[in-house]
Order: sequence, then structure tokens, then C-alpha cells
Amino acid sequence: MTSWHARFVSPDNEFGGAPLLRGEFLLEEGHGEVLSATLFVSALGVVEAWVNGKKASEDLLTPGWSAYEWRVRYSEVDVTALVGPTTVLGLALGNGWYRGRLTWTGASALYGDELAGFAELRVRFADGHVQVFGTDSSWSAGASATTSNDLYDGQDIDARKYDDGWLAPGFASPEWVGVLVLDDDLSRLEPYVGPPVRKQMELEPVRVWESPSGRVLVDFGQNVVGWVRTEVVGPEGAVVTLRHAEVLEHGELGTRPLRTAEATDRFTLSGRADVFEPSFTFHGFQYVEVAGWPGGAGALQSHGGLTAVVVSSELRRTGRFETSNRLVNKLHENTVWGMRGNFVDVPTDCPQRDERLGWTGDIAAFAPSACFLFDSQGFLRDWLRDLTLEQQHQDGIVPFVVPDVLKYVNHSAELPDPVTTALWSDAAVWVPWALWQAYGDRRVLEEAFPSMLSHARRLGQLLSPNGLWDTGFQFGDWLDPDAAPEQPAEAKADRHVVATLCAYRTVDLLARIAQVLGDASAAAEFGAMADGLRAAFNEHYVQGGVVKSDCTTVYALAIVFGVLNQADVEFAGDRLAGLVEAAGHRISTGFAGTPFVTDALTATGHLDTAYLLLLQTECPSWLYSVTNGATTIWERWDSMLPDGTINPGDMTSFNHYALGAVVDWLHRCVGGLAPLEPGYRRILVAPQPGGGLTWAKTTLETLHGLVCVRWEVIREDELHLVLVIPAGTEAVLRVPGAADEVLAAGAHERRFPWKSKASVLAVGV
Repeated sequence: MTSWHARFVSPDNEFGGAPLLRGEFLLEEGHGEVLSATLFVSALGVVEAWVNGKKASEDLLTPGWSAYEWRVRYSEVDVTALVGPTTVLGLALGNGWYRGRLTWTGASALYGDELAGFAELRVRFADGHVQVFGTDSSWSAGASATTSNDLYDGQDIDARKYDDGWLAPGFASPEWVGVLVLDDDLSRLEPYVGPPVRKQMELEPVRVWESPSGRVLVDFGQNVVGWVRTEVVGPEGAVVTLRHAEVLEHGELGTRPLRTAEATDRFTLSGRADVFEPSFTFHGFQYVEVAGWPGGAGALQSHGGLTAVVVSSELRRTGRFETSNRLVNKLHENTVWGMRGNFVDVPTDCPQRDERLGWTGDIAAFAPSACFLFDSQGFLRDWLRDLTLEQQHQDGIVPFVVPDVLKYVNHSAELPDPVTTALWSDAAVWVPWALWQAYGDRRVLEEAFPSMLSHARRLGQLLSPNGLWDTGFQFGDWLDPDAAPEQPAEAKADRHVVATLCAYRTVDLLARIAQVLGDASAAAEFGAMADGLRAAFNEHYVQGGVVKSDCTTVYALAIVFGVLNQADVEFAGDRLAGLVEAAGHRISTGFAGTPFVTDALTATGHLDTAYLLLLQTECPSWLYSVTNGATTIWERWDSMLPDGTINPGDMTSFNHYALGAVVDWLHRCVGGLAPLEPGYRRILVAPQPGGGLTWAKTTLETLHGLVCVRWEVIREDELHLVLVIPAGTEAVLRVPGAADEVLAAGAHERRFPWKSKASVLAVGV
């Protein structure tokens, strides 16, 4: 929509940072019945809308977080059932990402210091007439019951200030003031591409008790993202305080990982039965410390009153995976919860501390997993719009985070100015490629292609005369488990070896993407660039099959990305397996290597080693956190140390999804379900049992319908498969020792002789 009647309006008073806006109008007469009424809503800040006293939608934190400088989204809501002869529109504003605190620097109002609301209601009548009413100078503003709000710090609500009268026709109050009409560029208003944030489910406490220090603690049994709805009766003016955290330490709330985020909600009671729901903040938590509850812990235990409200972007669950191993199942479930909690409008690194930023490296590593677990196409297409905008305004640099607020803060002591960086900046190519493989929608590639070209050409300018990417800042194999807690970038893998490998993968993928889009010139350009990188890598970084720095990550990347000369692949696979075995089948990779290490082992005939790595429970390992009670994926392999204390590093989260990228291997190699063509029009069914697993079941809702692969090892010598292939597709069944079989749509059952040491097949990534 290019022409708007409404304008952004700002209250002529701060009102504690959470003002209310209202406007009232009469429906025009003589045009017949109302056929439709559509409300368009946005804000500089976050907004909730009402029409005639009813919530306009279930959307939360509208308009979310985008590159506000160039793009502010609006939601479109059908409110036909809510309009009447007299209609009152109401908006409640919060600070959100626009004006709230962002980053660990303490900075706030990075996008602007004025909150503003935008609403336009378009009413269509039977005779075709359209009446338009929206935010303008006729609106007024007043205070809400929210006295402070911040995404990091929490929300304060005073129930004594609730007054629903502001939504009634004819409301007037001397405490309400006028509004300022902002001279704002409405051309940056865009519709959502991705889904809104909404409530997903509710959880009741599993335990209420007193800590050793006498504090009242509540456990919800699951690390979630959202808030606690509180129902309480107590004396007027009494304050109930809820402080949130993910873990306990020494029997008390473990708040150190929050850093400066207060994660605290305060509710002032009215003296009546109060219900508090702080929807202008969100917390990452499993545990809540409660202070000021009327009657103390005993009353809370007896009568309840606390409910965890789980929020996330409204993503449809598509992929599921289950095996005979309960620990592997829990690892998969933890990854699902980690994604759910970190996909709150932006794919964030963590949802609890003073950060919650859209780090590009995390989603570059995790995108294939995300696209299997949930329908992530709209969500990630929306985010890629912001990546492109940030890149366009930063001389082609894909920043560390999107939206990029780091460009506004003084972070020189910890990070350099934005630069093109391996894996992180490569999200410009890796994420669209994952979307293309999962959904087969050319629009994703077409939309992202200019961004990909810009990134790859800038990358080409950064290569040294020797053809390597061996200069400049790199995160490298971030969070290598052998690095000291305060030195997360000090990995075993040489950071420039990692950078050159990532550069090769990026331009190799881009050459393939150019072929899909029919751009022969770009395909040739980046095919040649890939050839040059490959040759330089093998000349300078490979000697006698040994890859420089001789560690698990460099071999994993070199094998999976296909950069090695064929004569060196077998040696690299054997060396990788030997390093994994020498480490006691414990993890020795960080962010760069972890998504690919099991694939590299599988592709080079070391499936048993891959399973031993997967099933290790000693630290560091995927299952160490599972056996220590984790319900999400941790940021560090040892976020919680074996003695029950929190990792001493300043950067420790218990809800990151990046290291959960192993589930992509679980789906393709253990479960046996992968696309042979983008979008699963042709499907590869190639399960590779091992690790003592006796069965696995993998399902995926594709664009064509449900795919189901279930295998079971019977009596240790027979593999039984049950398959469902959706209409309009076909599958290739590939089992070691048998010829490939093409399967038409429908249900199939097959039995094969099975040997536990059967040959291993590579499944493409």
C-alpha cells in the first residue's frame, strides 16, 4: 500500500514509557451494511490494538524488530466483527526494540527517543464506498497501568491504574493530552513477510519451594521464553516481584548469566482479584523467584496463581524425529525448544541476557535444521530483507547481527567495526540456499541474489594475492570447547583456514544458485572463483593430506565442503576419525565445525565413530547437557560445570540453538530423509542405522504432503522399513548392499538383510 490516510502520532507526554492512544469516529450512513473492516497497525516501539474494547488480534510485540531505518512492518487485521456505529480505536505502546535497551553496552533508544503509534481502519460498505479513519491530530493520549517496560529488564504494572473506560465511546479525562503528528516517511511501511509473534502454550509450575536463603522459588519444568501470568489477591499497594532465570546455582536463582538484564516484573496490587500479564517484555527462564506474595510460599503452593506463557513467532511445526534412544530424543526435543525460544521475530542467539541479537553466524549454521523443524520460509525471508538492507547501507558488508544495532554502540573493546567475516557474513548465501533446498521456491533465490553477489564480490576483494582469505578479523571456530572460558575465539582451528573453507563453500553455492537462476555469467564468475580458492587451499593449507592446524574442524569442513583433492579425502576422513577417537569421542569443535563433523565422518566411512560422538555423555558432548537436566541447547558445551556451578565465562547461556545443528544430520542420516531435489519433489530415503539404535521414525510435512520414514532393526540381521511418499513426488530408496529403488507416491514396506558393519553412504548437505 503506497497511500496512507493515517500518520504516526506520538503522545505529548512520556506516561512512564507505555502510553495509551485513542481515537473515536462514527460510521458514515447511507452506504448500506459494512462488508469489511481492515485495520492496519504499526508503531515506533511495540503496539497492541483494541477495537471497541476488544483486542484486535492475538499478535504480540507488533511490529517486531526490523531494520527500522529503512523498513517498519505493519500488521493487517480483519476487524469486521468489531466495528459499530460508533467505533473507538485504542493503541497501547511499549518501548520494545525501538526505544528499549539493546546490547550489553547499556544503550537504549538506538533508533529514536519518541514512541509513536500508527493505525488505519478501512471500512468498506455494500455500495462500494470506503470510509477511512486513522491516527491523526484528533487522537489523544493518556497513561496506562504499565509504569515501566523493557525487553531486557521487565515490566512494572500498577493494577490501581487500570481503567477500561478509555476504550468506551465518549471517554474524556483531564489527565489525557493531545498527540504530536510526526513528519515520518511512510514509504518505509511494509507488510509482514513472516509470521507474527503469538502465544504458543501455557505451563503450570511443577514445584514451589523455599531456597536455602528463604526465597520462594518456582520451577516450570522447561526453559521457555515468554512471561508469567499472575493471578493474585492481596492488600492494595502491595508489590509482588518476579525475577526470572534459566538455572539454579547452589539452590538459588542463577542470575549471573543475565549480566545486566534485570529480567524482573513488578506488580502492584489493587486490593481486589488482579491478573497481570506483562506482554511488553519477554524473559528466558525455567525458574522464577517470587517476593511479596501474600501469605508467602505456603499460600503460593496451596492456591497457585502463576502460569508460564510461552511466546514465539507463529511457526507451523513440520518435522519430527524419534528413536529408540531416549537421550537422543531429548536432544532433539531440546533443539526444538531452543529454536522456539529464539525465533521471537528475529533469529536470536539467546533470549534471556542483555543481548538477544540476530547473530548471522548462528542462523547460518542452523538454517537447515530450522527449515526441517518448522515452516521457516516466511520467517527467514523476512529476516533476509533486513540483512539485504543493512548490507546495502554498509558498503556491501553483511554485519555480525541483523538488524544491526552494533553499528550504533561503542564496542571497540570487544568487537571491531563491522567487517566481512566467514560463516557470519556467509549467512547471505547459506540461509537462502537452505530455504531453497527445503522449499524449492525460486523467489527466495531471486530476492536474495543481489545480496549474495554483493557479499561474494566483496569477499573476492579480501583475498590475498596467494588466493587465500588469510587477513582480517575472524570469529573462527567460535567456542571451541578447549578454549578458555574468557577466550571464546581461541580455537584449535586456524581461523584463516576456516575462513578460506567458508569462502569456498559460499562461492561454490553461489555458482550453483546462478545456474538455477539462469545467470550463466555469474555462474562462470563464481565457478572460477571457487576453482581458485580450491587450488589455493590445497597448495597452501594441505601437505601430504594434512590440513593446516590438523584438528577436527578443519577436516570436517574440508571434507563436507568438497575442497580437498580426491587423493586426500580418504586420509582426511581417517585422520578426522582418529582425532575424534583420541578425544575419547568427546566434542572438539565449535560453531564452525559442529554442524558438519558427523556428516564428514559419515561421508568417509566412519559411521560408527559418528554415532560414538553423538552418544557420548561426558563433557563436552551433545548429551552431556541432556544428562544434566537441560531442556534446551546450551551456548557452551559446559555452560553448567560437572560440579553444578555455572561456567565462569561472562558469556554463558542455557538457550542457544546453534550447537543443536546436529539434528540436521539426525534427520538425513539417522532418520534417512533428505531432499533429492529442492522442495522434496524427489526424496532420498537412505537411513543409516548404528549406535545401538533399534528404530527411528522421521516425518516431514513438505509442500507436497507428509513424508514418513520408519525403520527398525529386527533380530539384528533384518532392516524393516515403512515409508509414506506424498502424491506428486517420488523417492529413491538407498540401502547399503541393495540397488537403488525408485518409489512412486503411496505407502511402501520393505525388508532387507542387515549387517551392523554395513557400508556407509554419503548424504548431501
